[in-house]
Amino acid sequence: MCDVSEALLDWYDIHARSMPWRVMPADRKAGVRPDPYAVWLSEVMLQQTTVAAVRAYHSKFMALWPTVSDLAAAEDAEVMAAWAGLGYYARARNLLKCARAVVADHGGRFPQDHDALLKLPGIGPYTAAAVSAIAFDAPSTVLDGNVERVMARLHDDHTPLPAAKPVFMDYARRHTSHSRPGDYAQAVMDLGATICTPKSPACGICPLRPCCAAHAAGTQADLPKKTPKKPKPTRHGIAYVARRADGAWLLETRPDTGLLGGMLGWPTTEWGDDPAPAEPAPAQWQTLNDAARHTFTHFHLILQVRTAWLAQDARPSRGHFITAEAFSPSALPTVMQKAYTLATATLRPL
Repeated sequence: MCDVSEALLDWYDIHARSMPWRVMPADRKAGVRPDPYAVWLSEVMLQQTTVAAVRAYHSKFMALWPTVSDLAAAEDAEVMAAWAGLGYYARARNLLKCARAVVADHGGRFPQDHDALLKLPGIGPYTAAAVSAIAFDAPSTVLDGNVERVMARLHDDHTPLPAAKPVFMDYARRHTSHSRPGDYAQAVMDLGATICTPKSPACGICPLRPCCAAHAAGTQADLPKKTPKKPKPTRHGIAYVARRADGAWLLETRPDTGLLGGMLGWPTTEWGDDPAPAEPAPAQWQTLNDAARHTFTHFHLILQVRTAWLAQDARPSRGHFITAEAFSPSALPTVMQKAYTLATATLRPL
């Protein structure tokens, strides 16, 4: 009978990807233990984001806040600015809440128990399993998109996602190694990311090919099946990008709840079908021909961009001014950066 975990671990020992937060298998066997903080940070960052995008962010966060206590003590605005560009900003807010809970309730040490991890802010079943397995070698079962794909093909299961999640979790639990759960968790995710890929899986070099029912049936390219998603709606809004006579920019901090919560950005209208204008200050607002377009998880957004120069003594009803020297476009979320790029042509210093 094919031993999935043994075959996968043998492959991982040779082909494990080097990552800033990862302890490589040879070092792990020699007794080197992962930093739970670094593992947790990577898992939060990797949610719906690629490894390539996360590497630089993870290194930056570890340099700025080397421990969970350092992160817990950081200013919210600094952390949100450092997160800008990674998207899904609720993760950044939960990152701070979780760090502060670890410090306040656990003495600055992440709990090793899966159920205790689940009680921390922003940690769901997948993250709890990943941290407990990778950081503490607990026999927890990880199930992300990569693992679902591997399990669907390994068992030639055509049950469509998301209904198939409990079924795939059962498969994944059966194969989880109890002798090396941390390495196994990373191995199965690596396999899905590099070999058992969504399109054109590299079956010729896959260590699980002898075990794979889908490969035997020739159905691997068709799996996993997915229930068709509903089309994303399109919402509209207006972004007001303004500068004062001395070059300062008018920005506002968005409410803590909702999309882009707690982030710095341009004053905008509500986002909907037909937003009503909501100028933050009286001015000769100029509507640009191009719009800032961005896609969120559940909808597309088209932001009309309006620009204006404001008087030095302007008193806007919303937002606050940030000097040109203190302003950094990279601290803005991506959609706000897009609006900035469009606006700069009309708002260069006088």
